[in-house]
Amino acid sequence: MLALNKVHHIAIICSDYEKSKDFYTRILGLTIIQEIYRKERESYKLDLALNGEYVIELFSFPSPPQRASRPESCGLRHLAFEVDNIEKTSAFLFENNVPAEAIRVDEYTEKRFFFIADPDELPIEFYER
Repeated sequence: MLALNKVHHIAIICSDYEKSKDFYTRILGLTIIQEIYRKERESYKLDLALNGEYVIELFSFPSPPQRASRPESCGLRHLAFEVDNIEKTSAFLFENNVPAEAIRVDEYTEKRFFFIADPDELPIEFYER
């Protein structure tokens, strides 16, 4: 059996680098570890942290194809963040003009959650602790 320690990071390719950088830093509150422009690829690589822990690599590439989201397709389904207060999270997003689904209750865990979409329609879930 493999001896995995944890998920190291998640890589996301965006279509509009500045828009996605703003979303992940200003709206979601992730902090920048480092930002690199790779001239030979015409690509940015932005390393982002949550509470000081490296979690996301945000990439830009010239003209990436659109992600198939609906109907759901094979591959990464969504990115989920744990939050302490689901109402405060939803209210903050509403105040920042980020459309959110209604808060629902997981029928198995009885925890509350809801979804938004990032600038490229990647589903993002907020799940109450």
